[in-house]
Amino acid sequence: MTTTPEHLDVLIVGAGLSGIGAARQIQANFPARSFAIFEARDAIGGTWDLFRYPGVRSDSDMQTLGYRFRPWTDEKSIADGPAILDYVRDTAREAGLDHRIRFGHKVIRAVWSSPEACWTVQASHGDEVVTVTCTFLYLCSGYYRYDEGFTPSFEGTDRFRGQVVHPQHWPEDLDYTGKKVVVIGSGATAVTLVPSMSGSAEHVTMLQRSPTYIAALPSKDPVTNGLRRLLGDRLSYPISRWKNVAFSTVTYQLSQRQPRLVKAILRRAQERALPAGYDIDTHFTPRYNPWDQRMCLVPDGDLFRAIRHGEASIVTDRIVTFTENGLALESGRELEADLIVTATGLNLLAFGGIELVVDGRTVSLPDTLAYKGMMLSDVPNFVFTIGYTNASWTLKADLVADYVCRLLAHMDAKGHAVCVPTNDDPTLSTRPLLDFAAGYVTRSIDEFPRAGSRSPWQLGMSYAHDVVTLRHGKIEDGAMQFG
Repeated sequence: MTTTPEHLDVLIVGAGLSGIGAARQIQANFPARSFAIFEARDAIGGTWDLFRYPGVRSDSDMQTLGYRFRPWTDEKSIADGPAILDYVRDTAREAGLDHRIRFGHKVIRAVWSSPEACWTVQASHGDEVVTVTCTFLYLCSGYYRYDEGFTPSFEGTDRFRGQVVHPQHWPEDLDYTGKKVVVIGSGATAVTLVPSMSGSAEHVTMLQRSPTYIAALPSKDPVTNGLRRLLGDRLSYPISRWKNVAFSTVTYQLSQRQPRLVKAILRRAQERALPAGYDIDTHFTPRYNPWDQRMCLVPDGDLFRAIRHGEASIVTDRIVTFTENGLALESGRELEADLIVTATGLNLLAFGGIELVVDGRTVSLPDTLAYKGMMLSDVPNFVFTIGYTNASWTLKADLVADYVCRLLAHMDAKGHAVCVPTNDDPTLSTRPLLDFAAGYVTRSIDEFPRAGSRSPWQLGMSYAHDVVTLRHGKIEDGAMQFG
């Protein structure tokens, strides 16, 4: 006997920061619409539930990483992972969204049928394959692999007598007290781990192949907290949010237009924070300009403080091989270690690896164009969320949810069942979706959709501009077709 699959108006994939925000917006704007959230893992929170390494925290302020509709009320603006996870879960619980989540449902395939104007979605659930249909498919699954981090191939790892750990798979019972620790990497994860572990470990060394721009910010924003005391949470939150948006926008634009000035400002701050005579040229001066890659933030200068107190150090060198007792470097030096942490980055994975099929044709992502950085050319009733690389992820996620709600309301008003972005401009040239030089991006960006040379086929990186175009711009812009 054949059973008819359950039908949903909207299927959201992913119960992390983006997915919970999207569901809250859908529910608030369309209370009569049926929707569900499929989550591959067994918990709410996405990134903030997955990463359990010491000191895990946001490298964005919570006035912008938080949802526009729900003020962040903690006095710390640069928050740790558990606090962010509580915030996401509280948001889901207060809106009743925790009852809409189907855990352990990993979406593996989605097939669009034009005659039926719907998606047929298959998800693995244990040993079974669950099938549902939906009118609108909304992916909030991020852009990296949850089950596997990136680790380069190092020679001699089997000879090392200590323990090797990747931060994406941090053991709950790992005890590094009194041990010599080497953290390989120079990104946000490494600069978080080093000061967090330095209090308990004998010594922590951050081994980097090349430096990253690092700036210190206070974990508690005195202006934000002052506004909260004066105006209360609800009134002060949007002011603080826009203040921080303005600050990050000015910093980014200044970095792009006056990189020498920004380099000088960063260097002066580092000279004040580090021991006299510290080799800033070697360890804190990258070969690229500020914000060509994402800048790392250290709350209250904790990394600089750990170096100043002799609890941590930075070595800029290349690994030749693992040895029995640590790492042999190109300079001839050997770093002794009991524990080596490979904070070497992420593996990107477009749309969680879901196979997309439209009317019998398997969608080749590199052959598609990204419409407004959130839909795919010639793929109907489909939206995805990719946040900003130069600002908080949630700023863009909120705007995508706003746009989806406007789009659905427009379709309701006009009686449309289908929307699909289509490019009919043969002169449009293409470029990588993410114009970002970070290693984790360059390794895999060719597997992602492409961006176009003109609007609306570009992934915008300006929040102020996107507020105008996504929250208030025309829905019918010529590229979006309805049926």
